Amino acid sequence: MTATNDPPGREKVAIKLPPQLRQKIKVRSAQLGLVMQDAVAEAIEAWMADGAEHPPADTSGAANFTTHLPRGMNTAFRKVAKSRKVALNQALAQALTEWLRDRPASHKQREASGPVRYVVCNQKGGVGKTAVSAGIAEGLAERGARVLLVDFDPQCHLTAQLGHKPLGIDDPSLAKRMLGEEKKVELRSLVVTVESDQLFGDRLHLLPGSNYAFLLDAKLATAPGLRIREAALERELLALEEDYDYILVDCPPSLGYTMDNALYYGRTRDGEETDSSGIVIIVQAEDSSADAYELLMNQISSLSGDMNLPLALLGIVVNLYDSRRGFIATSSLQGWRDLGTPPVIGVIPDLKEQREAVRLKQPLLEYAPESEQASCMRELTRRLVG
Repeated sequence: MTATNDPPGREKVAIKLPPQLRQKIKVRSAQLGLVMQDAVAEAIEAWMADGAEHPPADTSGAANFTTHLPRGMNTAFRKVAKSRKVALNQALAQALTEWLRDRPASHKQREASGPVRYVVCNQKGGVGKTAVSAGIAEGLAERGARVLLVDFDPQCHLTAQLGHKPLGIDDPSLAKRMLGEEKKVELRSLVVTVESDQLFGDRLHLLPGSNYAFLLDAKLATAPGLRIREAALERELLALEEDYDYILVDCPPSLGYTMDNALYYGRTRDGEETDSSGIVIIVQAEDSSADAYELLMNQISSLSGDMNLPLALLGIVVNLYDSRRGFIATSSLQGWRDLGTPPVIGVIPDLKEQREAVRLKQPLLEYAPESEQASCMRELTRRLVG
């Protein structure tokens, strides 16, 4: 079956496909940096070109699957399947199974300098740092990388949104270890897995937040025995780095020692490729975000100058964008783009799927994998990793 109003040179095709096979193709496509419809077309083309007998594929539980194929491919595929006396859904399952077999999963290997580190920040609250942090991490894990999300905000929104309980005020936590108040419990024992049926495997982990982190700024200022106060976060996370390809820090809306620690952790380390690790700034298309941005940039400039830190500004993400809000929104977006450096690397629309995922305490890319927001998160991930 085909439909009109399709992308140029393509036609919409509906075939039955098992959901688990569809999910595998989606994940492997993301890992390889391919658009899913192109992966399906590659698989069909290879199946048609290979005249050998193909082993049967499991099609149990097959459900409707739609994709856009190059014009003419659907007709050719049906003819070849008919000539081989193979049902169309069985032919597609064979093609995709063999495509997966020939392209085993892989992920980015850690550099000698450690995992890539993204510091997601803005000192203004409510811009959606947590949603973007989670979206980037999910996109990376979907591509096959091992990812740790660090909830560094004492409000613990990230922890709650991903279905976990924040650490209590009396519990061991990252904040307490940074202050030297907890030495018995290892940080690794606090890490939890972000559960997923198929999408992330055991690759996406979370270091839960703690309300105790509300005390970090005041206590870091007076804590005895800290060699470099700005390095307290790094000293703790170093113990976890060998387990991950990427570590993302979801920052609090703060301009104090807590933020200094996050920025220090995101610096370019010796031997690390420039613009690999660094700072991702989340804003909205409105005036108050611009004011907050200036304050953050002043802090980054001050810390970079005082400590001679190479801090890479990886880009700006304009979150919760809705052009229907009129001139304020459209002109603000253009203003962010006109900055040039750092560049705008993503625009995330203000749609219902993210709010629904938060309400249900599910990752966005699993709850609404086909949504526009999920697609934007994947594109943002591709922009970051190159």
